[in-house]
Amino acid sequence: MNTGTTKAERTRNFIIEKTAEIFNRKGYAGTSMSDITEATGLTKGSIYGNFANKEEVALAVFEYNRSLVFSSVQAQLEKADTYFEKMMVYGRVYKDVIASVGNRGGCPILNTAVEADDTNVPLQLSAAKALFSWKKNLIYLIQKGTEAGEFRQGVNAEEIAISIIALIEGGVMFSKVTNDYANMDHVLATVQQLVKGIRAD
Repeated sequence: MNTGTTKAERTRNFIIEKTAEIFNRKGYAGTSMSDITEATGLTKGSIYGNFANKEEVALAVFEYNRSLVFSSVQAQLEKADTYFEKMMVYGRVYKDVIASVGNRGGCPILNTAVEADDTNVPLQLSAAKALFSWKKNLIYLIQKGTEAGEFRQGVNAEEIAISIIALIEGGVMFSKVTNDYANMDHVLATVQQLVKGIRAD
C-alpha cells in the first residue's frame, strides 16, 4: 500500500479510474450519477464527499484519460534517438494508441472538445489546454531538431505542429465515425511525409 496516499486520495483515484471509460464513451451530458454509483459501488454521498459535483469528476477523468494517451506516446518518444525519429513516432504510434483507447470510447481530447464546444467552458478549456500542450511539445521537437541540423532552417514549427495535430485528430474522427481504424494508415502516412518534408538535405 502506498503510505503516502491518504484514504481520500485513494477514493478519488478509485472513482476516476472506475468512471474514466464511462465518461469517455457517454460524454459529460450522457453520464449520470447512477452510472457513477453503479461503476464504483459507492453512494452519491460518497461521490459528493470527494468531488463537488459531476463536472469536477468529469474534469479529473478527462485529465486521467488524456494522461493515458500521453504516457503511451511518451514511452515511444523516449526510445527514439534523434529529433527526426521522435517526430516520426507521431506518424506511427497513433494508430495503436487510438485503437487501444478506441476500446475505451476513442480519443479523450476529440471527444471532450466536440461535446464541450460552447456549452461547458471548463471542459472546453481542459481540451484546449491539452491541445496547446501537445502543440508546444511538437514545436519544441521541431526547434531542437532544427538546431541539431536535422530539420531545414526557416521551417514554421507552429504551422507543422498544428497540421500534425489536425491530421491525427481528423483521422481519429473519420476512423471512429466509419468504424474503420485502417483509415488512420492514410492519415499517419501523410504525417510521416510532412515530417520527411522538413528534413534537412
